[in-house]
Amino acid sequence: MLAFFRVVEVGKFIRIPLSNCVQIITIPVLINLKLLLRRPRFNLYHSIDGSRSAKISMPRKDFTVDGKVARCNRMITSLSKDGRIIEARRLFDEMRDPDVITWTSVISGFIKCGMIEEARRLFDRVDAKKNVVTWTAMVGGYIRSNKISEAEKLFHEMPNKNVVSWNTMIDGYAQNGGIDSAMYLFEKMPERNVVSWNTVVSMLAQCGRIEEARRLFDRMPERDVISWTAMIAGLSKNGRIDEARLLFDRMPERNVVSWNAMITGYSQNSRLDEALDLFEKMPERDLPSWNTIITGLIQNGDLRRARKLFNAMPKKNVISWTTMITGYVQEGESEEALKIFSRMLSTNGAKPNQGTFVSVLGACSNLAGLGEGQQIHQIVSKTVYQDSTFVVSALINMYSKCGELKTARKMFDDGMTSQRDLDLVSWNGIIAAYAHHGCGKEAIRLFNEMQKSGFKPDDVTYVGLISACSHAGLVEEGLKYFDELVKDRSILVREDHYACLVDLCGRAGRLKEAVDFIERLETKPSARVWGALLAGCNVHANAKIGKLAAKKLLEVEPENAGTYMLLSNIYASTGKWKEASRVRLKMKDKGLKKQPGCSWIEVCNRVHAFVVGDKSHSQSKLIYSLIRDLHSKMKKVGYEPNNVFLSDEYEDEDFSLI
Repeated sequence: MLAFFRVVEVGKFIRIPLSNCVQIITIPVLINLKLLLRRPRFNLYHSIDGSRSAKISMPRKDFTVDGKVARCNRMITSLSKDGRIIEARRLFDEMRDPDVITWTSVISGFIKCGMIEEARRLFDRVDAKKNVVTWTAMVGGYIRSNKISEAEKLFHEMPNKNVVSWNTMIDGYAQNGGIDSAMYLFEKMPERNVVSWNTVVSMLAQCGRIEEARRLFDRMPERDVISWTAMIAGLSKNGRIDEARLLFDRMPERNVVSWNAMITGYSQNSRLDEALDLFEKMPERDLPSWNTIITGLIQNGDLRRARKLFNAMPKKNVISWTTMITGYVQEGESEEALKIFSRMLSTNGAKPNQGTFVSVLGACSNLAGLGEGQQIHQIVSKTVYQDSTFVVSALINMYSKCGELKTARKMFDDGMTSQRDLDLVSWNGIIAAYAHHGCGKEAIRLFNEMQKSGFKPDDVTYVGLISACSHAGLVEEGLKYFDELVKDRSILVREDHYACLVDLCGRAGRLKEAVDFIERLETKPSARVWGALLAGCNVHANAKIGKLAAKKLLEVEPENAGTYMLLSNIYASTGKWKEASRVRLKMKDKGLKKQPGCSWIEVCNRVHAFVVGDKSHSQSKLIYSLIRDLHSKMKKVGYEPNNVFLSDEYEDEDFSLI
């Protein structure tokens, strides 16, 4: 059966064939998307120190005298690198007298495959042959498995340590936020190399201790290109972009990573022209160079120039495509995001990864594109990402936004009964799904079940939970959960939580409480907070508070036509026609016009779109005839049309029927 992506545009639809695009995808996960599901916008930075994470290296040289043992060692190393650890272990067990290189190779192989416990059992065997490389590999394995306390204990038990051992442990502390422990170890080192200095300079710079980082940088007995690049990246991240540029200009030698770091710094500090100028001056560019500048443009809202550069790329990888798709989703252009995804599938190069699927499913959610979402679900089911909690949560969200709450719940329940471990992201996803559908009691039940299962709620959990209470009118419950949130010092209360609470009170008509809460805020209220209050005033026709909310909202977003419309509607609903007219006139004087609403429906694999006032549909006469008939029946049962909220341009039209 021929599969299609639907791309919605006002007035027309483009159908892009997707047949022949369903392929088995087995590429590794390239980017971490935890932030994606935690924030409305997420960033795809290209790390300049990605090599800092603990790596498990196999012995590069084999000085074994016995030729047979040396051959076995090479085979074990090769099998381990290929992930064929069972075969490597079988060969190891068959050896009569494995040497220390053999032991190190097979232990490192288990670590590389994520089998840290099996590696430790081998390591602890009485007959195990170990040297400083074996010990260091084991310490690095624990760090890689996020078991920092075990790594620390083993490090202190080491009979001999070399500079690599010290660097591994310092890097482990740095990765796990143990900045002071890392510095203590650095000061105790009997000898240091440039890697030691680079590790601590980068660590201090990235965690905001930029002055300490700079002092250490200035003390370095020798520097390499990584030292300079780490310092430039740290200064840029901490807003000292001009100082970073001075350092960049002083570099004795630069590589492409140095240029990328400086471009990223300009992008992070919203200096796009300088970033582009540097990009044009690069003596050579690699794929991350293009991805870096495109990501920077997207993060600063310049989607047009980002697309131009994207089209000019000589080669694209999965990060290039995903960055572009994410950019369009963030800017509300989900149809274009689907087009790009379709193009990506039609090329024989990059294959979607976890981030791609999460972003494109977000586009389907925004468009309520169930058909497209189901097609993507089919593609996901043939990849290694079908059990990814991030992708599953995105699917749950997609089905929920498309009205398929039962399907969303089934996916969640299947995860609970299958081998897949549900994490907090999955629980947050299903709670948000019930919140979206106004099922507050079920959301609360799931929240309680989540806690019984041993999961501690985070900031995202409370956004979904309070929102669920708001949509279901469970005011007291919502206030109780907000109070719990504030008392939990381990969770940072965000603007989203404040907006949810204001929305909770606003929907319930408790507008005075909402105002009192906003006035008590220690931070400046955001547009979302004032917008939630204004919406509540519109529902409950409170012109006094509505005027205050609109005034504050226009200070933040002076060109928002929706604010003027809502305030005008509030005045009209309370009979204050002069004030309503004055607001509309002010809106027209500013040249502001509210974008008309658009809705669409898919019937028999064909999409029909409708815009306010649009009669371009080929069957518009029949549609309006049916609406009039429906309206007539509604009036017979007591329905009274509310024409108060119609804008002036539609007053002469028969829109009370719709």
